Amino acid sequence: MIVINLQAMIFAKQVEWKRHITLKEIAESTGISRMTLHRMVKNPSYNACTEHLGKLCTYFACDISALIRWQPETDARQVFAA
Repeated sequence: MIVINLQAMIFAKQVEWKRHITLKEIAESTGISRMTLHRMVKNPSYNACTEHLGKLCTYFACDISALIRWQPETDARQVFAA
């Protein structure tokens, strides 16, 4: 599954930029709703569209690989598929 590292990115940029970053600020800067950002933070496997990922990369001035990562699924579906 693809995992969005939004919370980790926010923490990293707060340290780098030496200031607090809110979801409201990100929402206003990117045009992504605060609720969608909240869902990304609370559910890292949230199914985000590429447009939102692009806007977040622009906001954080980062490469997509800094924002998302692949994590193998370990649920029952994989066990039964073998």
